[in-house]
Amino acid sequence: MAFQTLLFEKLDAVAWVTLNRPEVLNAYNVRMRDELYEVLTAVRDDDEVRALVLRGAGRAFCAGADLTEFGSAPSPTAARAIRFARDVWQLLAELPAPTVASLHGYCFGSGLEMSLFCDLRIAAESTVFAMPEVRLGLIPAAGGTQTLPRACGVGRATELLLTGRRFGADEALRYGIVPWVVSDERLAAETEALARDVASIGPGVAAAVREAVRAATDLPLREGLRAEARLAASLRGAGKDT
Repeated sequence: MAFQTLLFEKLDAVAWVTLNRPEVLNAYNVRMRDELYEVLTAVRDDDEVRALVLRGAGRAFCAGADLTEFGSAPSPTAARAIRFARDVWQLLAELPAPTVASLHGYCFGSGLEMSLFCDLRIAAESTVFAMPEVRLGLIPAAGGTQTLPRACGVGRATELLLTGRRFGADEALRYGIVPWVVSDERLAAETEALARDVASIGPGVAAAVREAVRAATDLPLREGLRAEARLAASLRGAGKDT
């Protein structure tokens, strides 16, 4: 596939999606939204893909939304209709294969939100994070008010969203936003190792784990335990390749 804002490659069972607007720190624009929707749809429909990696080219993962496009939609109604027709974030969250966000440089606004829809996040030591929308008179528009509290708790998420302050990889690790921080030099190798490890898991098992974990954030404990039991029972006798 040839794209203007992305690079896409499938190596063995791993799909690699690279945000590719390095001249603007991979700022998220309408073209990138449309191309992400296209490539994620292709990944969703490809039974050979066992894991997906999302990363950024150049000096950043993603510095947030492209502010030059603000107010450029023909109307709020049209913009809303297009967004719901091409819901990249829901598509990313519901991919059958586990997803990994490989983070470096700036991870701001939409960039951080995008990574929070991935199952796993690994960050280079020099990564800088922020949710700066409040400083622009806005609130996150890509799920940040919902995904950030699930990652680091309501209190910490509220503080980060209201202050819009920058914080480093060490803080992101302490807050639970990223489970791994590695040296900048090791990020590529560690990401590849993680992706290959996740891709080696049977797709049925990976899907069951992800569904059960997500139930924990949405269901009362009793219902969550029932969901876990149902998913565990569905795997019994299905074979090791499930």
